[in-house]
Amino acid sequence: MSGHNRWSKIKRQKAAMGASKGKLYTKVIKEITVAARLGGGDPAGNARLRAAITAAREANMPNDTIQRAVKKGTGELEGESYEEVMYEGYGPGGVAVLVECLTDNRNRTSSEVRISFSKGGGNLGAEGAVGWMFHKKGVIAVKPGPTEDQVMEKAIEAGAEDVINHGDEGFEVRTSPADLHTVAASLETAGLKLGEQKWSFFPQTTVKLEGENAKKMLKLMDALEENDDVQNVHANFEIDEALMESLQ
Repeated sequence: MSGHNRWSKIKRQKAAMGASKGKLYTKVIKEITVAARLGGGDPAGNARLRAAITAAREANMPNDTIQRAVKKGTGELEGESYEEVMYEGYGPGGVAVLVECLTDNRNRTSSEVRISFSKGGGNLGAEGAVGWMFHKKGVIAVKPGPTEDQVMEKAIEAGAEDVINHGDEGFEVRTSPADLHTVAASLETAGLKLGEQKWSFFPQTTVKLEGENAKKMLKLMDALEENDDVQNVHANFEIDEALMESLQ
């Protein structure tokens, strides 16, 4: 398992324990608000909003909280106006890092992200510095139960590109960005129980980290993820699973 996949698993475990539920809610509410502002408040005609609401329900967010976020996005309720910003930079050992943000103050966010990179042994780069190293994909979580062959067969029939087995965590089905919801609907119709559906960025190549660089990279990821303006962090590092567990 690559270091970044392992990192994703650790984040899910933290959320399940409630350690970061407040921050998760904040990030999901922002995403719902922005999705509704950009594409309207009807999830049937707004793929991004549909994915955000799915994520909210997976996080057990109350429905009235979801609806308030939608109404803030459509202007029915007063709320903050968030701007989408993507930062690109380098972590320890030359790791490529993409940071997706939603902010109501670009100057504040830029400063905070820059400081996190600097303290974490990396540096913020110019626009386009590392983005070319990543491919955007649709990601669908399939809950445990079926075998890998069963998921694979149904995913291929639905038009998916790949299936990743996460053991007792279930499976991850990857699609082209445009096919996310079509594939998800087909998998659900085929009887699979689905979790979160989202778009993510995957590196074309990876950098293996050890020792001090591995420790610094995990601290940098933690610092970025803890920022309320940061929605998602993507990086191309790999760390051996045993080392990852010892550092955590």
